[in-house]
Amino acid sequence: MNANRKETNNASLTVRPVTSRREMGNFIDVPWRVYSNIPQWIPPLRLEQRLHYSRFNPFLKHGEWQAWVAYNNNQPVGRISAQIDTLHRQRYGADTGHFGALECINDPAVFSALLLHAEAWLAARRTRHISGPFNLSINQECGVLVEGFDSPPVIMMPHSPRWYNVLLESNGYQPAKDLLAYRVNVDFEAPRVMRALIRKFSSQVRLRPLNHKKFYEEIEILRNIFNDAWSENWGFVPFTEAEFAELGKSLRLLVPDDFIQIAEVNNIPAAFMVALPNFNEVFTELNGRLFPFGWLKLMKKIKLREIHTARIPLMGVRKQFHHTPLGMALAFMVIDAPRRIGLNRGIKEVEMSWILEDNKAMRGMLDSIGSKQYKRYRIYTKTLQ
Repeated sequence: MNANRKETNNASLTVRPVTSRREMGNFIDVPWRVYSNIPQWIPPLRLEQRLHYSRFNPFLKHGEWQAWVAYNNNQPVGRISAQIDTLHRQRYGADTGHFGALECINDPAVFSALLLHAEAWLAARRTRHISGPFNLSINQECGVLVEGFDSPPVIMMPHSPRWYNVLLESNGYQPAKDLLAYRVNVDFEAPRVMRALIRKFSSQVRLRPLNHKKFYEEIEILRNIFNDAWSENWGFVPFTEAEFAELGKSLRLLVPDDFIQIAEVNNIPAAFMVALPNFNEVFTELNGRLFPFGWLKLMKKIKLREIHTARIPLMGVRKQFHHTPLGMALAFMVIDAPRRIGLNRGIKEVEMSWILEDNKAMRGMLDSIGSKQYKRYRIYTKTLQ
């Protein structure tokens, strides 16, 4: 991180940049203070957070960032990050920047002070258009929860207190895009149109699980499809090889091979789907600590198939098949995969997230299998004067 030691003081309020391991510990601990009376929040693993916000994050190969912690009477009460992503700037302009990692008690003064520090850091790097929250990029956790506060988040999705969107808007931020989360029971009945399309193209399409013996070759196939499939979507920034390989390390360790499905057209990979067991079912009991016993509890539940929900964070169909009957068949096939996999592995419900609000084609498919939208996240934007 590239820090400026400037501090903001307002009576007992101080905002300081994170420049040491101890300050990073305070940064990571802030959510435990913010969510102390919000039972829906799931504590993240502190070890995972240490790694994510470290120099080992492959995001830093194409970005830079800075974090701050707000203190009231020397007690951490809020945090924020600001970041510049050169890949984003290449696609959307050299004056773009982001904020993220935003967690804060319900105090407008603290909230505003954090935003002002992030904005000043970004402005010093020629940023005029700010968007977020991204932790640290759009390919990681992003958005502020604005609907669906009554249920906990699933793996790799954020939760938010009810005051975040109100305080963002009071500081001049405007809604930029809404991201939706859907959930569906895995015993859904495939609609007739889905079954008809699958039958029509079944001779051309083969759906197969990931080949573990060629794991990193397969991971690169998924990255290639994703970057092609999503290339025209709002806010798209391509996954780098290093970023997807880092994601692959987690998938290889914790995700069964059949939770990753690849659809081939005439033996050429054309679509894919990745499902994740909802490890938040276990994390809620660990309070952020994987060791000494959390790891054993997690592995036991995976082995005994005692995790009953899952999430689909990644799927895509190559762009050449978009808006074609074959493309619809590919999408139906990979959407149908969680039903068959879940029934075999004790999964009862799957979340599909996130879905752009204006992605009418995907939302129509999800409606057709009986899924229900139950959470809404929002990306905000602000133009600096």
